[in-house]
Amino acid sequence: QVELVESGGGLVQPGGSLRLSCAASGSIFSIHTMGWYRQAPGKQRDVVAIINSGGSTNYADSVKGRFTISRDNAKNTVYLQMNSLKPEDTAVYYCYMGIVTWRTRLEYDYWGQGTQVTVSS
Repeated sequence: QVELVESGGGLVQPGGSLRLSCAASGSIFSIHTMGWYRQAPGKQRDVVAIINSGGSTNYADSVKGRFTISRDNAKNTVYLQMNSLKPEDTAVYYCYMGIVTWRTRLEYDYWGQGTQVTVSS
């Protein structure tokens, strides 16, 4: 059994910063890609940033230069540092991990429960 737990969301003024964290626990053999997605009301879930096991990153154009994704493999944790936040960044943010478990030795997709980020004055 694997569980992803997110933290760090909240209300912030435009121009402010937030740091999201997502920690995985359970019978984990390895974790490949980690990422963050977001879903605004009435819209589809879109990718924000991803980081592979080698540390290579990719970002949505809308967040390049403002958001930074990082990972701590020893802690099975992925982070999203969000700076210069804008009202259009308001959404529920979900973390994602591609995890291989000890039992199956197969990779499956796992998602966090979601954390609300609201950017408003």
